Amino acid sequence: MKRITIIATFVIANTLMATTTTSRASLNLLLRRSPPRLRNAKFFSSSYSQFSPSASPKSYPCPIWSSSFSFCLPPRSTSTSLPFRHFSSSPPSMSSAISAAVDSAVCDDSLRSSNPLLQDFDFPPFDSVDAEHVRPGIRALLQQLEGELEQLENSVEPSWPKLVEPLEKLVDRLSVVWGVVNHLKAVKDTPELRAAIEDVQPEKVKFQLRLGQSKPIYNAFKAIRESPDWSSLSEARQRLVEAQIKEAVLTGIALDDEKREEFNKIEQELEKLSHKFSENVLDATKKFEKLIIDKKEMDGLPPSALGLFAQAAVSKGHENATAENGPWVITLDAPSYLPVMQHSKNRTLREEVYRAYLSRASSGDLDNTTIIDQILKLRLEKAKLLGYNNYAEVSMAMKMATVEKAAELLEKLRSASWDPAVQDMEDLKSFAKNQGAEEAGSLTHWDTTFWSERLRESKYDINEEELRPYFSLPKVMDGLFSLAKTLFGVDIEPADGVAPVWNSDVRFYRVKDSSGSPIAYFYFDPYSRPSEKRGGAWMGEVFSRSQVMAQKGTSVRLPVAHMVCNQTPPVGDKPSLMTFREVETVFHEFGHALQHMLTKQDEGLVAGIRNVEWDAVELPSQFMENWCYHRDTLMSIAKHYQTGETLPEEVYKKLLAARTFRAGSFSLRQLKFASLDLELHTKYVPGGPESIYDVDQRISVKTQVLPPLPEDRFLCGFSHIFAGGYAAGYYSYKWAEVLSADAFSAFEDAGLDDIKAVKETGQRFRNTVLALGGGKAPLKVFVEFRGREPSPEPLLRHNGLLASSASA
Repeated sequence: MKRITIIATFVIANTLMATTTTSRASLNLLLRRSPPRLRNAKFFSSSYSQFSPSASPKSYPCPIWSSSFSFCLPPRSTSTSLPFRHFSSSPPSMSSAISAAVDSAVCDDSLRSSNPLLQDFDFPPFDSVDAEHVRPGIRALLQQLEGELEQLENSVEPSWPKLVEPLEKLVDRLSVVWGVVNHLKAVKDTPELRAAIEDVQPEKVKFQLRLGQSKPIYNAFKAIRESPDWSSLSEARQRLVEAQIKEAVLTGIALDDEKREEFNKIEQELEKLSHKFSENVLDATKKFEKLIIDKKEMDGLPPSALGLFAQAAVSKGHENATAENGPWVITLDAPSYLPVMQHSKNRTLREEVYRAYLSRASSGDLDNTTIIDQILKLRLEKAKLLGYNNYAEVSMAMKMATVEKAAELLEKLRSASWDPAVQDMEDLKSFAKNQGAEEAGSLTHWDTTFWSERLRESKYDINEEELRPYFSLPKVMDGLFSLAKTLFGVDIEPADGVAPVWNSDVRFYRVKDSSGSPIAYFYFDPYSRPSEKRGGAWMGEVFSRSQVMAQKGTSVRLPVAHMVCNQTPPVGDKPSLMTFREVETVFHEFGHALQHMLTKQDEGLVAGIRNVEWDAVELPSQFMENWCYHRDTLMSIAKHYQTGETLPEEVYKKLLAARTFRAGSFSLRQLKFASLDLELHTKYVPGGPESIYDVDQRISVKTQVLPPLPEDRFLCGFSHIFAGGYAAGYYSYKWAEVLSADAFSAFEDAGLDDIKAVKETGQRFRNTVLALGGGKAPLKVFVEFRGREPSPEPLLRHNGLLASSASA
């Protein structure tokens, strides 16, 4: 990821099919008042926490919660920013920022008139930008920005008006245009668009490095920090300055010319490799298609899956395909893959699909093995150039944790999760044996998800497919927006037609405060489109809140976000009927969007999610997931799409009871990926005696009850750390879980049935966690909300793991 805070923007990603129990199935980060072995792990203590701003991530991919691996392929996009002219209920006009950037001889009138990227617009022209616009648009803009940067360097002074404000205006224009094209690459991918972005990407990275390594700007920030007026600056401004100084160092500004040139070459190559890794995963996912004609092979699959497979068959040219009679096409796209692993009684089919998923991007022209080795080698070289021992130290330099504390956390959680996970597997074997399963004595990877679902159905009498009719997308969104009004006092209304969209399924919404004034907008792209759209789910910043970028006559530019999911699309005349996992995912991404949209921070470079330490950025998203188990909230969204009947009370109680199902297994699985990530970025030696797959197998001995297959090539699809922003940072999902659980416990303490108390606590959450952005250290923000430092008790209680941690 690029360590250039003023340019980098943020994409929040999370798993498409985050299982109900897995998002909760974890232990704690510290145990101040809990059993002895974990008691003194003060992971959040200010005695070691680094309150420096987070690195500027390209994306926040989802945790790999699902027992069938992650479905998150994070987009490497940068978000966009454009100024608002007014605060009416009509669309906010955002025009002159782009035209000002290309108003000189760099871009002649013919180019401007024919290129939507360079024209004035209110919202990004997602519907009219094509690959042919990318090369001339980006190059024209970069040439203009080079001139503006040179002018700034010649006139810079260590003051806000002469440094920060012109700098923010300069980089905002690039983030607008680059954000548009990179977002389209994530949601409307074409070979032509890929090629165009690949052509101009080195030029864009070169400009980013040029900016990040600008000594006049760096020296001006240092002068601000060393000036007598430093103490009079707001905390937000101090954090902003400190972030720019540290980022500049991590971008190689202190290196001599020869080493800086080497550093820049590494950065260029890493950018290229990460994009290639991501493309290979996407292409490998799209490449697999399993055509099935014999209905016997589909035994066990629910009607919703059969309908989806038949719909896929129609799209592949089988015009007469039906859910009842086929033919059916199975892909590795999430809504297709998971039903096979969960419900197919055809063990041979499960094995084939599992092995295909496991081996994505690991052979032929799409093989990511060499790319991984190159990425790890270059990251290590980069770390050495900067004076660090390994890349994990570079990554942690901008996080709350340290390498040592992260490793300590992972080991404590692993030891506490192991025995419950072993018991989970024994329970599964015993259940399969009692059901007369031939494979009971030799359960393997393509069996565990299937038998886990059968055990869950047996234990809690819950069939996830039977729940789908109660979770139609329109009802879910209505309930979610009602919850937002109750907790945070905001109204959300459709604004379709106000902004151009990239697909007809995309919705556009306006967010208004209690006075009725617009305070934010967001896009929502809900459905899977495997032929053009990356998997996973994410929240992306489109425009950030900013006082500097406000147009004449307004006080601040309003934030705009996009939420992207890959859930089950409508089939026939039915609306999108969601799994409970998909409901959780929407709530999760909306939590990220709320932090972006409800920020009250006017310093654009630390507004919303910007500058929030990576370890804490999942707090609002995981917090929102808790409301899926809140009775009143769930009952407000769980209405049968045909009859309007509310989910039966007994089903709700079963759903609540099932929340901790296989908690140890899911916790251990997360810890495996976090431990592998940390190992590869601390101790692994590229080109040494161990291969990346040897490391995977070694780490799995202590983190995986069922050993991985010898041919396991999961790493070739581990986009979180090789194409996203979670390199040496995957541990942070665990780090943030204790924060989110404790935050929700504030509502439990206030009384979830006391609407007045809930509203008051919600406003306090809004005014702290959601409002303060990256302008205040996350631990301080949490203490301001909760009145104390985090406690692990709520997380352990939610997961039913208090007893397990006591015996660990």
